[in-house]
Formats: sequence, C-alpha cells, structure tokens
Amino acid sequence: MLNLTEEQVLIMAPDESSRKSGKDLARPAKWVTMGVSETALWGECQGSGSKPYQTQVDTGSLAFKCSCPSRKFPCKHGIGLLLLYAREKASFPVQEPPAWVSEWLAKRAEKEEKKIQEAAAPAKPADEAAQARRQQARQRKVGDGLEEVLRWTKDLIRGGILTIPEKGTSPFEHMAKRMIDAQAPGIAAMLREMAEINYYREGWQHAFMDQLLRIYLSIYGFNHMEQLEPALQQDIRSIIGFTQSQEELKTQAGITDTWQVLGKQTTEEDRLVTERYWLYGLETRRTALVLQYFVRNQPATQVMPAPGSTIRAELVYYPSAAPLRALIKEQRPAPPDHSFHGYTGWQEVLTAQTTISARLPLYNDHVYTIASLTPVWHNNQWWLQDAHQQMMPVRKGFRGIWQLLAFSGGEPLHMAVTGKEKEYEPLGIWHHQEYKLL
Repeated sequence: MLNLTEEQVLIMAPDESSRKSGKDLARPAKWVTMGVSETALWGECQGSGSKPYQTQVDTGSLAFKCSCPSRKFPCKHGIGLLLLYAREKASFPVQEPPAWVSEWLAKRAEKEEKKIQEAAAPAKPADEAAQARRQQARQRKVGDGLEEVLRWTKDLIRGGILTIPEKGTSPFEHMAKRMIDAQAPGIAAMLREMAEINYYREGWQHAFMDQLLRIYLSIYGFNHMEQLEPALQQDIRSIIGFTQSQEELKTQAGITDTWQVLGKQTTEEDRLVTERYWLYGLETRRTALVLQYFVRNQPATQVMPAPGSTIRAELVYYPSAAPLRALIKEQRPAPPDHSFHGYTGWQEVLTAQTTISARLPLYNDHVYTIASLTPVWHNNQWWLQDAHQQMMPVRKGFRGIWQLLAFSGGEPLHMAVTGKEKEYEPLGIWHHQEYKLL
C-alpha cells in the first residue's frame, strides 16, 4: 500500500502545469469512480468528453497509465489521483480491480516475466573478433579526438586566459561538437560546462582552470590507462563517454538495504532529460546516485522511487575507484523511515572528500547528510553554518532558499546536501522528526 505524502506526489509531476492541474483534480467530486487494492490504485475522471478518463497506478512499482491524450508521464490525472489518495485514503474503497485495471496489471506482469526469461536465456555467441575490431576502431577515434583537445588546451594557455571572455562560447561549442564526432561525449559535456561559466563574474579564472585541469587529467589518464588500477580505468572510460551494459551489471550481486530517497535533481539539454536520484542506505550507511535519461514528453524506461520515500531495494554499483553511481536491480515500498544519520559538521565532510579524492581525483558531486546546519547571510550570499561555526556557501541559483529559511526560522536543521569542495545545494531537511524535500 502506498504511503506517499502530498509533497512526495507533487515532486513526481513532470512540470509546473501538471502539478497545478493535479491539485485541481485532487477532489472526490472530479472522480466518477475510485478504488484501491493490494496492487493498484485507480479512478475514472470526468473530463470534457462523454467518456471519463481511466487512470490507474501500479502501486508495487509506481507505474502509471491513463486513457487521456496527454504525453506527459505521469499526466495530471495520475498526479491528481495519487494526491487525492494521499489526502483522503478513506475515500477509496478497497475492492477487486475492474477488468481494465486487471488487464493492464496482467500485461505488465507478463512483460516483466518475459524480461526475466530473456535475461536467464543463454546469450547468442558473440563474434568476438568483430567486437574487438569495433572497440579498437573506437579507441583510435577517441584517442585522435583527445589529442586534438590536448593541443587546443595548450594553445589556450599559451595565448593567455585573460582573453577568454572576449572569445565567447563558440570555441567551446565547436570543440564539443568535434568530441561528439570523436565518440567522446563525456569530454564534450565538460567543454559545454566551460561555455556556461560566467566570465564576467569575479573569480571566473578559478572555475575555468579547474575545468581545464579536469579535462587535461581525463585525457592524461586515458593515454596512460595501462598504468591505472582496473577500477580507476573504468572511471576514466566513463568520464570519456564509454558506457557499460546495465543488463550485464544486473547479473551481478548487489547490496540490499532500506534506502531513503533524499531527493531528485532534473536537468534538460537538447530535449534529453537527466534525472538524478540521491539515496542513503540506513543499514550500510552508503550513499548512491541513480541516473535516468529519457527524451522530453516520452515515457521513462524505468519506474523510479518517489523522492522523500523509503524503499527496500537491491542496488548494484558501477565499477569505480570510489563507487557512487548505481542502478536499482529490485525495489519494493517500505514503511517510511525518517531517522537521521550523518556527519557532525563540515570538517567531517572535507575529510570524506579527501578520502574520495585520493582514490578518484576527478570525482563529481556527492550527497552528504549533515547535522545542525543553519542558513546564514554573509558577504552578500547564503551560507550553511554547522555547530562548530564552520560555513560553506550555498550554490548560486538555489531556488529553495526561502523555503529553507521558513523551515529553519534561524534554528539549525539536519540537512541533506549535494555538492563538493566549496559549493552545496540543499535537497531536504529533517523537521519535527520528518524528512521534508526542498
């Protein structure tokens, strides 16, 4: 049975329009029929047509289906139905699902069974020689592209970086496109990040040189791969843009734990949506990052846990010198657990980052749970101050600052944040023994 809060339901909405419309539909008067069972939640919503829209939710995997023409997932009817259930569970009679719900659930179960059978079936013998030739061809293509970037970065340094703002973003965009052609999309993304630096802000040189050094180290690592440990080799390949088969990973044994879903961050570039789910294991005390990619207005390939919820799941970590990214092998809902476990302050966070950096110098944002942080205004920006009076700046552009201040009221809060080194973004806070998303 679902135990989602209104806040957790609303954060699942694909956009603000769906969120607003979902709120409007979260009233019993909008629904002709409603029901719930051990496996599903459903309702018929009266729209502008003569036939009501049939909306259904697989409560086991939190999957949606609706007969409305919307291409959003979940649509406003799915959000409205879940929101109404979160508010008024007693309004939903417990009963056997109608035929249109049962048929959908049966098809989903059949597809899942087929996937399991296909995964268990013996794989067709691969043409290892052909695979080796393709890998060698790509390796050469990537190597040639990286040599070009290396020459380009050296030319930038020789010409002096003070002239960079005058050149605009075109040099970075041009080289990023070249890296896409060279099949090194990871380096292309790093170059585009350089184009997004605010070159008219004081201190831009630090951000520029940091990113330039990351690119240089990535290329140096690729060119000296044989000298690296196997786990670090996988990191370098991943940074460059080589992918690893998720189906292959799923055959490996994972880590089963009760995971708090601390939050979700969503970005979009060229209609490709990237969702980052940050998890914390209550038993193992491990953190995890689960990524999902899909094209805007297209259904996601995997049903992800609701931010702010608790799940019982088996996670498989990608090979890495400092494992963080993982995929969910199996999951099921778990009773809400809002207990807090984390660092006592920023010094412990920096110590943890030093350990990670020693294994993986090119590490990205991590998630941290930290006790007793207070938002304070200092030197014309917001900071997070711990119980030892040490402070770290809040990431510029963080939209939830006023909500955070409203919860805090000047008092310290246990907090989940993402970031690294000198910039952090709050995800959620523990408030009155409950975890609240920001």
